[in-house]
Amino acid sequence: QVQLVESGGGLVQPGGSLRLSCVASGSIFTINVMGWYRQAPGKTRELVATITSGGSPDYADSVKGRFTISRDNAKNTVYLQMDSLKPEDTAVYYCNAELVRLDSLFRTFVTWGQGTQVTVSS
Repeated sequence: QVQLVESGGGLVQPGGSLRLSCVASGSIFTINVMGWYRQAPGKTRELVATITSGGSPDYADSVKGRFTISRDNAKNTVYLQMDSLKPEDTAVYYCNAELVRLDSLFRTFVTWGQGTQVTVSS
């Protein structure tokens, strides 16, 4: 079993900052790509940012220049630094990992966290 646990969400004023963290634990051989997605009320889940095991990031156009994704491979952890937050960033943020498990070395699994609420409001 593999678990992803997010933390760091909350309420922040427009223009403020938050830092999300996501720790992966369990029977992990290696994690290829880690990422963050978000889902606002009444909308579909959308990509926010991803990062490869080598540290190459990719961002949705809506967050470029404001959000920074990073990871610590030794700790199986991915971070999302969110600056200059806007009300439209309000959503549940989900961590995602594409990984190989120790008990199934020839398959790739996609695992999701439970989500953390981010609310940007004055």
